[in-house]
Amino acid sequence: MKTVKILILATSALLAACSQQAVTDGDSARVVNVYSARHYSSDDAIYAAFTEQTGIAVNLVSAGGDQLIERVRADGERSPADVIITVDAARLHRAEEAGLFAQTDFSELTATVPANLIDPQGYWVSIAKRARVIAYSNTRVQPGEIQTYEDLADPRWHGRICVRESGNAYNQSLLASIIARSGEEAAEAWAQGIVDNMARPPQGGDITQIQGIAAGACDVAIVNHYYYALMTNSDEPARQADAAAVALLFPNQQTSGAHINVSGVGIAANAPHPAEARALIDFFFTHDAQRMFAEMTNEIPVIADTPWENPTLAAMLPFVEDPRNVSELGDHNAAAQRIFDRVGWQ
Repeated sequence: MKTVKILILATSALLAACSQQAVTDGDSARVVNVYSARHYSSDDAIYAAFTEQTGIAVNLVSAGGDQLIERVRADGERSPADVIITVDAARLHRAEEAGLFAQTDFSELTATVPANLIDPQGYWVSIAKRARVIAYSNTRVQPGEIQTYEDLADPRWHGRICVRESGNAYNQSLLASIIARSGEEAAEAWAQGIVDNMARPPQGGDITQIQGIAAGACDVAIVNHYYYALMTNSDEPARQADAAAVALLFPNQQTSGAHINVSGVGIAANAPHPAEARALIDFFFTHDAQRMFAEMTNEIPVIADTPWENPTLAAMLPFVEDPRNVSELGDHNAAAQRIFDRVGWQ
């Protein structure tokens, strides 16, 4: 273990040194160092458009969400990070708790970005939305049989639900939203009901769950909406066929609204280029950038009047969203994980 830890620390130091070298070498050309947990083609296109319009070069460091947070935290004041982007409210909360974000005045955005998508303390702001929805077999489940997330805990779905592992941040935030809405006791009863109704041990990603329905391994799954859209729009006939075997339900339309999660961005606490960082963040809220999220990754723009073309995504909209501030999800993440452990959700 000591050898592995030393190697990790050495690698982190080398990456930080290389990133800093990229910042300081050369002439006075403007740059912004982006540390991102996102891995989507839309982001590359956005960075290219940003550089073309502003002349500010983007140095990109990519890593998984938790690894990214640890890298910036370990670098401390030496970190060259200007902008930190991560996926899921729970990870935004972790980054905030670790002191990685600088408090920023995002009040200029409130005219176009809904208040529930902006951290009340000003540490981060959402750039794109995703809904955690219910996929179901369009032959073995009838429309209307399921109306809410809570319905999935009913014994009638025993042995019929596919879902990914509890360590997945999307599931943690969904359970956190139930805690925020109904309390820990009700949330634990729901989680226990899902465990009792699982068709198989949790495994794979959201696409795996849709494939499970298509293969007959289960009848119902909990997924993010854009995975279904990705499969529907795929060039692979097998993925198209799997998507065609399911229908999507946006739950709780008559009550609390469908659970919403986000990708979020903030200026790093020790950003060497804060002006360039703010310029990039502002660019995320242009119609050009918001359109790319919708058309290239099937995410839901946070700017409602953004013009975009994506028939698959358009068919899902509009729907009633949970209006609570997404920052609340991080407040209940630890409790959600404890509940998962208690009920045996692997």
